[in-house]
Amino acid sequence: MFINTVLNIIHKHTDNLYKNSIILQNIDRFIFGIIILTFITSVFVNSDTIGYFAICTTVLTIARIIFTPDDEMKPKRFEIFLIAYFMLLLVSLAGSTLFYLSLKGFLKTLIYLSFYLSVVHHIKNNKSHILPILLAIAGCLTFESIIGISQSFAKVDEISGWQDVSNLNPEEVITRVYGTLLPLNPNLLGGYFVMTIPSVIGLCGYYFYEKKYSHSIIFGVISLISCAVLFLTGCRGAYLGLFTILLGVFSISLKIFWDKYKKLCISISSFLAGLGTMIICAVTPLRVRVISIFAMRNDSSNSFRFNVYKSSFQMFKDNWLLGIGHGNQNFREIYGLYMKTGFDALSAYNIYLETAVESGIFALIAFLGFLFFLIYDGGKYIVKSDNIKKIILVSIPLLSILSTMVHGMVDTVFFRPQLQIVFWTMCAILSNAVYDVKE
Repeated sequence: MFINTVLNIIHKHTDNLYKNSIILQNIDRFIFGIIILTFITSVFVNSDTIGYFAICTTVLTIARIIFTPDDEMKPKRFEIFLIAYFMLLLVSLAGSTLFYLSLKGFLKTLIYLSFYLSVVHHIKNNKSHILPILLAIAGCLTFESIIGISQSFAKVDEISGWQDVSNLNPEEVITRVYGTLLPLNPNLLGGYFVMTIPSVIGLCGYYFYEKKYSHSIIFGVISLISCAVLFLTGCRGAYLGLFTILLGVFSISLKIFWDKYKKLCISISSFLAGLGTMIICAVTPLRVRVISIFAMRNDSSNSFRFNVYKSSFQMFKDNWLLGIGHGNQNFREIYGLYMKTGFDALSAYNIYLETAVESGIFALIAFLGFLFFLIYDGGKYIVKSDNIKKIILVSIPLLSILSTMVHGMVDTVFFRPQLQIVFWTMCAILSNAVYDVKE
């Protein structure tokens, strides 16, 4: 590969610098520290600050690649699609009628993709850091769960989100919690929970397998609390994401325990399914919120989304090849030409339609190709492997990605930096697991 040939030449001239620099010899520790700080600070700082931490991670990673002997870049099969996606974004940027707005959106995506490559590279050389990274994500989820519970008890006023209360009694209206993620929004918190809950469920199973039962119980309790708080967000797309997580956990558990504990698996799964159904039926605001998913046009939030989908699809039809340009600001400017009167929107409320509108059909295909092969190789490993510990560590990012893609069918909070940072980290963890399979 050409880039590795160039790196070999650079390494020959920087070898002495590396040997005489304590900072360069410990650069992995600095990168790891910045990654962890990015997760921790993302729960209460604004988007720009999160971006600065991500940029610092990328700069340190570039320094590591340049100055560390024998370091090299090896793209995997699914990353070829990611490279194609990035190149298509460049083409879309060049053809955008609102170049400067599109440039801003493109630079944000560049930061996220660079962060992904940085985390991939770091984990490749420090696989022992996978568990601490998952623990950091679980810690952030725990913090948001505590905040969510306190907001529910305090009966906070609604800041954001659509909830049709015109035909509801006061006791049927759910208090939607929104945590500390900026901008304060219950749908954003719901998306964050969908993306991070697999980490606490997975860590519960991981420590149970390691026979550290006290740790397992702690993460089991956190899992139950976080699932409860997810329902309190009132984000119906997040409900679909949680269902995907639980279905995935059930399927993977059958793979691990079915042969020896068939009756126990059936009993536990039946009990949990019955308990979940009973809770939903018993809690009136929650029952009403879940049923509203199927209300179609009779619910104002659903009707609003259908109108946005119709306008956004018309935008795609008129710009199917290169899209309108990247970024939500660019989307808002063009959307005004297509929207139905009274139905202004920040996005397409569907990440696949949003990608197609902004960057064209081929960019969407490239992005889906990246996800498909990444998920396929991860799923293939789970099916064929007998290494339970590694199955659990592979399942965590796999379920996070899958559930986020389901949630993304009805919302676009996926593009917020708090979620992007976690999403690309999960992709990096799964990518390295697939890399191990190849080895």
